[in-house]
Amino acid sequence: MKTFVLMAGGTGGHLFPAMALAQELIRRGHAVELMTDHRVESYGADFPARQIHIIPAATPSLSNPVKFVGAGFTILRGVATALGKLRKTRPDAVIGFGGYPTFPPFIAASLLGIPGILHEQNAVMGRANRALTRFADVLALSFAKTRFADAASLEKIVTGNPVRDRVRPLAGRPYPLLDDRGTIRLVVTGGSQGARVLSDLVPAAIALLPDALRNRLQIVQQARPEDIDRVAESYRQSRTSVSLASFIGDLPDRIADAHLVICRAGASTITELAVIGRPAILIPLPGALDSDQKYNALFLQEGGGGWMEEQATLSPQSLATRLTELLTDPPRLAAAASAARALGQPRAVEKLADLAELLAGRNTQIEGRQLS
Repeated sequence: MKTFVLMAGGTGGHLFPAMALAQELIRRGHAVELMTDHRVESYGADFPARQIHIIPAATPSLSNPVKFVGAGFTILRGVATALGKLRKTRPDAVIGFGGYPTFPPFIAASLLGIPGILHEQNAVMGRANRALTRFADVLALSFAKTRFADAASLEKIVTGNPVRDRVRPLAGRPYPLLDDRGTIRLVVTGGSQGARVLSDLVPAAIALLPDALRNRLQIVQQARPEDIDRVAESYRQSRTSVSLASFIGDLPDRIADAHLVICRAGASTITELAVIGRPAILIPLPGALDSDQKYNALFLQEGGGGWMEEQATLSPQSLATRLTELLTDPPRLAAAASAARALGQPRAVEKLADLAELLAGRNTQIEGRQLS
């Protein structure tokens, strides 16, 4: 048995692939611990770790010298805390999944000579991962074309982005039958933190659809708690069938049942859409420093599995037009579902677990370092 410490920022985008790897490593008989920040209580309360360690972390702010110095002291405190915990745990290897909470424990592991893998979920390398490449042994990528990855002078292996156990069985589920008269199932989700813009745009767009089309819809929509009442009222006025929740625990199953998804373009969302094989209208989060969601969305769009819409130029009217085009063209949706599935990597977690075992010193033969 080997011991692995996983390190991840406390949001779903970082924790979900870490959770998937933890599940796979535990299946293989290994021990797993997690180092993260306090947000794990919201996004990873059921994380299957032997122990969860909350490590002090901070995001440096170059525009504010006072905050920058304060963040530096917090990071140093986090490194010291992680050093103590890693000395007790004595892991065989560590795997970092990005986000600034990964920074202190990954540096601590390097100081102790513990081998480490960095995993990048997005089509653009995150800033924390870019800063940590000098401390890593291997960089595992979700996309063959990943911005800024070429600048990292360490071994790179494309593993894909691991998906949770509840997603993997859905990979072979056929696209739901859709004809010109039957029910159309639509899922609307803003990712683990929700997206207010979808609460503003989608109900208004649905209200503009022709009655015959709107009456066929069954919508499942995630909305922030403070938005649910007004979203419900909007759908009530347009007489649209909808199920609303601030958190959808069985979201992968809902996506598998859907004919079309409207969503942000976070790494976990893109990965699960591809693994399950469902078409999507993708609205990347605007204003991100490196436009990571835009590049994630372009990956799915260029592969034929979805349609990217820029939030700045999207209106209820333009979204209604797009929905009308797609929902009245079942063959187009089915073709996009097939294209999305072709982009999926349902065995990503096995590849990453193989790599972790190899780095930890287990006698695992992986010919030519090609994980398949």
